[in-house]
Amino acid sequence: MKIVIAPDSFKDSMSAAEAASAIQSGLQEVFPEAELVKCPMADGGEGTLDAILASVSGERCNSLVTGPLGDSVEASWAWLPVSRTAIIEMAEASGLQLVPVAQRNACLSTSRGTGELILEALDIGAQRIVLTLGGSATNDVGAGMLEALGARFLDAENRPLLPGGQALAELNRIDLSSLDPRLAEVGFEVVVDVDNPLCGPSGASYTFAPQKGATRNEIASLDRALAHFADCCQALHGEDHRDHPGSGAAGGLGFAARAFFNADFRPGIEMVADLTQLARHVQGADLVITGEGCYDAQTLRGKTPLGVARVARQHGVPVIVLAGTLGEGYTNFYSHGVDAAFSLASGPMTLTEACQQAPELLHALARDIARVLRLSAQLHRVQDA
Repeated sequence: MKIVIAPDSFKDSMSAAEAASAIQSGLQEVFPEAELVKCPMADGGEGTLDAILASVSGERCNSLVTGPLGDSVEASWAWLPVSRTAIIEMAEASGLQLVPVAQRNACLSTSRGTGELILEALDIGAQRIVLTLGGSATNDVGAGMLEALGARFLDAENRPLLPGGQALAELNRIDLSSLDPRLAEVGFEVVVDVDNPLCGPSGASYTFAPQKGATRNEIASLDRALAHFADCCQALHGEDHRDHPGSGAAGGLGFAARAFFNADFRPGIEMVADLTQLARHVQGADLVITGEGCYDAQTLRGKTPLGVARVARQHGVPVIVLAGTLGEGYTNFYSHGVDAAFSLASGPMTLTEACQQAPELLHALARDIARVLRLSAQLHRVQDA
């Protein structure tokens, strides 16, 4: 038996590699002789940098930059000297995992650190920058990133705006006179994990700001502030990018990358699947197991389980999803190549308890699924006899 184990990370509890190991150990209890192929995945959010560096030859760099709430954080990025390519995972500098749950604030958080990483890449001579978006703590449309690169956002009295998405409601003028000129000489490729637009019910604020600490009233005001920013950009550039797929990624940073960097967009799971040679691993497999923290209708917008299921479906291999939680709409995936889905929680528990116990819960769930598979094989043998 060959089983491919290709999960994403489980937010606030396990990296993709740790999740794959937990699943592997659970399966091995029942199938010690099985061929278990670990293939940790990512879709542009946290963990994408690790997945890429595991597949290509590059150098890991570490930089001290501004974190989402203004404190200093150490962020990793990758440098590929042969192609003079920098790979920047915005979650490293501006990610949700950098902010304790009680301190998350979508109104004030800034993407400035991501811009500081781009500056480092420019200083080292990057000719191409791959910017992976997802897992952000921010909802500032990339304004903080652009400020780090020299842009200025001013109110009606010509004063610089405060950090964060909420302040963008006061935006009166965008000054690009000091924007780093090297940006025009660099090719940007943006890797996204969702296809959400910038504004509206499926936009950055309504879809993602709640997990970043925003209240219902704050979500509505943030959406209006982002729409106002888009209006100002349209007046400046003569183009409106707010409805392009992926513009709502990473708190709207996708919008900024398209409007100010003229970036090309690519689904993150597609890129990572290519680099990890997922299709080659799936070929000849009996089963694929994937997973993520929250598995719901949002996953259909480009998350890892959907991408893995598409690859497996091309090879006629069944797929099981193991998730921290099964949210509304998860059964929609049964028509997209997923055969079954299971939640980790073995009984009533808090989110904190579930995160703390996630590796053990994932191990136990994988073991129990393996026992069902073994029982099914035994029943088939009885029927055939």
